[in-house]
Amino acid sequence: MAAEEQPEEQRPEPVREPGQPERPEPAAPVSDKPAGEQPAAEEPETDPRRRLGVALWPPRFSRGQVVVAALLLVLGFALAVQVRSTNDHNQLRGARQEDLVRILDELDSRQQRLLQEKTQLEQSLAQLENSSNQAKEAQEQTRKKATELGVLAGTVRATGPGIVLTIDDPQRQVKADMLLDTLQELRAAGAEAIQINDVRVVAGTYFTDTDASVQVDGRNVSAPFRFTVVGNPQDLTPALNIPGGVVRSLEKQQARATITQEQKVVVDALAAPTVPQYAKPAAK
Repeated sequence: MAAEEQPEEQRPEPVREPGQPERPEPAAPVSDKPAGEQPAAEEPETDPRRRLGVALWPPRFSRGQVVVAALLLVLGFALAVQVRSTNDHNQLRGARQEDLVRILDELDSRQQRLLQEKTQLEQSLAQLENSSNQAKEAQEQTRKKATELGVLAGTVRATGPGIVLTIDDPQRQVKADMLLDTLQELRAAGAEAIQINDVRVVAGTYFTDTDASVQVDGRNVSAPFRFTVVGNPQDLTPALNIPGGVVRSLEKQQARATITQEQKVVVDALAAPTVPQYAKPAAK
């Protein structure tokens, strides 16, 4: 026979005094979740190891930490060198006299070899500098010689003291032979560079008479004939004015020669270089 169920314990009713209003029952909490749905369990806190990993990676270093790390690295290197030097001194302190003598001999030999190598390198450097200076000097002499030959060949502009000879020929009586005589007289007086109008005079310059004018190296040259000459004016002027010379011969042909001495004249007409067809350098 089942045990008889015990009646629930009856709560005593609160005594209400006359005239006191009834105390309302507390209202049940209102939930915004649908009926029948159980509230979800609270998420557990984050794992401490995971939080530690997030805090340490990626690493974040400040400028002060970097400076301290660098100083520690330098200090460690210095300590390592000091320890190594101390070990070497300790080894030498415990070495025998014969070993110390052998070490000193090896150091002296190494020092002698280094001194010899230094001397050889210094001698090589001096030779290279001397060779370089000689090469530069040779290049400079070659360039200077090429310029001088270019002036004589008419392929380089020339400037210097000289004269300007202007021949006016109103009667057109000046011929090619008179211009050639004038040129020869200037060369004999020491002219170094000559230009007739816009034609450069070189070793192979020739004169030809035409019906209308005179040709110099195949180019027409008409009066007034202007000789621009680089040379010593004190030698060139008397050579043209000697009795029976160029000036007197031109006057006989009713031409007038005017000579102007200048401290600087410019011979800027250039001659085209020509390659000899038959002449070759002779062997020494």
